[in-house]
Amino acid sequence: MADPRRWPALFVLLIANFMNLIDVTIVNVALPSMRDGLGATDSQIEWVVAAYVLAFALGLLPFGRLGDIVGRTHMFLWGVAGFTIASALCGLSPNIETLIVARIIQGLAGAMMTPQVLAIATVTFPPHERGQAFSLFGLSAGLASVCGPILGGLLISAQLFGMDWQPIFLVNIPVGIAAIIAGYFLIPRLPGHATLKNDYVGIALFGLGIICVVFPIIEGRAYGWPLWAFAMMASGLVLLVGFGLWTRARARAGLPQLLNFDLITNRDFMFGAFVITVFASGIPGFFMVISILLQSGFGFTPLESGLTNTPFSVGVLIASFIAGKLGSNFLRGRLAVAGALLSGGIATLHFIIAGAGDSIDHWTFLPPLLIAGIGLGLGFSSLFQLVLRNVPHRDAGAGSGALQAFQQVGGALGIALVGQMFFGAVAAGFASGNAPHVVFAEAASYALWYQVGSFLLVLLMVPFFKKGGGQRQGAPAQPVIVEA
Repeated sequence: MADPRRWPALFVLLIANFMNLIDVTIVNVALPSMRDGLGATDSQIEWVVAAYVLAFALGLLPFGRLGDIVGRTHMFLWGVAGFTIASALCGLSPNIETLIVARIIQGLAGAMMTPQVLAIATVTFPPHERGQAFSLFGLSAGLASVCGPILGGLLISAQLFGMDWQPIFLVNIPVGIAAIIAGYFLIPRLPGHATLKNDYVGIALFGLGIICVVFPIIEGRAYGWPLWAFAMMASGLVLLVGFGLWTRARARAGLPQLLNFDLITNRDFMFGAFVITVFASGIPGFFMVISILLQSGFGFTPLESGLTNTPFSVGVLIASFIAGKLGSNFLRGRLAVAGALLSGGIATLHFIIAGAGDSIDHWTFLPPLLIAGIGLGLGFSSLFQLVLRNVPHRDAGAGSGALQAFQQVGGALGIALVGQMFFGAVAAGFASGNAPHVVFAEAASYALWYQVGSFLLVLLMVPFFKKGGGQRQGAPAQPVIVEA
């Protein structure tokens, strides 16, 4: 018999998930205010975004497994509590270093609760109700992407209690407390499996490897690209190779692995994971650049900046409805259209910014951002389905979690690479004595070439996906969360 508390419990899960998702978009609007208020350097501002994304990426797989061990409900509630505490630390941070540390904690806490959300919903709802329940996750994700930039602008512009950017984090505190209390009483206790084990050596190898690659890309420019930066990147690649060898040894011994070795040896899956990494690398850095361009370069208020970015989120929401109607049909065609829309929309935006004079008309941003948003929504939904349809049913859950981790790793790499291009161009522009609006416009238009190139690359890789039908029989449809 279905649990009578399942719908109220779903509401709690949606609220917590919404809080996590909206945090991704709301921070972008506040970056210029943080930079000015805390006297942050360019690389430190990059870390405000990248620290969260990287911590979230590295925590998804181990915390997903840990939820299976100790119980998904307990792990979810701990995650919400950690996210709430970290949000308070973010909002009360006296300096940029404290804020970055708090963002790491926030990312890890988000990784604690996110894998449990769909797992709890899957177990709680009977099969005939899961489609309706999962559709609400897609709706909440779309609403979060639309509301984030606007809410961020409103909170910063309101100057509540004389505060500037701090309320974008502090608003999570009452929401998080309410979710913890309601979740404690409403979400069914799902028992863990103490006999399961986590691969802690694999976690260390994978985490250190990714950090060793991303850290010098962000910090290298500030230190003049010293030898240690290249040595660190090389050691990161060695650690990732070591992770693969360690995982193979664990698989041969019949021991649990962080990333199922069957997936690592599945060429179709690894090719798809690479495409998802490239695809996801284009978005977080894009909004970091646009927000700084509008506010620091052309004097937009945070609210005006958020409203200017809103068409992109509306496009994602429109695409989610289109993708829902299409189901698992025309996946390769949809991905090709997505790559074309994203590269074309952002290329158009490049020329708009490059041709800007003393001011920018925000209305000129609407068509290209809307087109690019539709492309992002179509792309993620089709990409996940394309990759997972070639994964055996027994590995579908692990494959879905791994793809989300690759998505976040791509985002962190994108922030590092785009930040290197953008802030390097900003420094060169100011050294040449150019006016601020000229400096930021030239730097932004230059950095946008990365997005154009990454999405064109995705378009070129579409033919290499195997032709095939839709989703495998017996594999439950899972909603794909798109973070704009």
